[in-house]
Amino acid sequence: MESCNLPPPRLAVHTITTKPWSTEQCIEKYAAAGVGGITFWRYSFEGRDPAAVGRQARDAGLEVVSVARGGFFPAPTEPARREAIDDNLRAIDEAAAAGAPSLVLVCGAVPGQALADSHAQIRDGIAACLDHAAAAGVVLAIEPLHPMYAAERSAINTMAQANALCEALGSGPNIGIACDVYHTWWDDALEAEIARAGAAGNLTAYHICDWLSPTTDFLNDRGLMGEGCIDLPQIGRWVERAGFAGFHEVEIFSGRWWASDQDAYLKRIVDWAEK
Repeated sequence: MESCNLPPPRLAVHTITTKPWSTEQCIEKYAAAGVGGITFWRYSFEGRDPAAVGRQARDAGLEVVSVARGGFFPAPTEPARREAIDDNLRAIDEAAAAGAPSLVLVCGAVPGQALADSHAQIRDGIAACLDHAAAAGVVLAIEPLHPMYAAERSAINTMAQANALCEALGSGPNIGIACDVYHTWWDDALEAEIARAGAAGNLTAYHICDWLSPTTDFLNDRGLMGEGCIDLPQIGRWVERAGFAGFHEVEIFSGRWWASDQDAYLKRIVDWAEK
């Protein structure tokens, strides 16, 4: 597998990448494998105190990189939009309690609703959360999703749209962008938009995996880095030239990999990073 020469201490893994493992197993196994950071999906806190989970990760030698995910702001009614904002306020509190510096936002969409209306509801929803995020010391990281998700999962589909949204919200210290290669690799403006985000101080997170061709499932058939067609070394160089010095976060949704031996799978992730 080809890597972007990423040293192990800069490697982070999302708990959903090894979905069959419990929160405690993720912490133990990532630390033992030499992974430097962990991003908790919110389900990782179910039945647990986020503050205790964060302490457990740090005690094991892991940096808590982020929490995933908030967002899903658009809704057809005002009460539903208010409910989404309230859930995001809770997610901010969970991130802060766990010691995570950022909360990833999958912005949401409503099937059949005009994209312009969803864009406005996303902007207003994030704006309603910014003061709470600032008080908690949490960055809200907008993650543009591939256009195939525009109808239901997110009306923010390009780095350009994410950059414009950050700028419309003032590009303050508590707003940023999570650039995920699975969603953005195809975009011929990607290099310029990564640079734009970096220049504005908005490049908060960088997520990695690979795009399989052919793919069998647009949600749960992501590839391990080097299995597919994404030029990860090139995108990694663009991100670093833009001034990003954070973790490269492995985020893989894959029924195939989830069904495999998770210890061997994690070893392949770490081996890729060490090449």
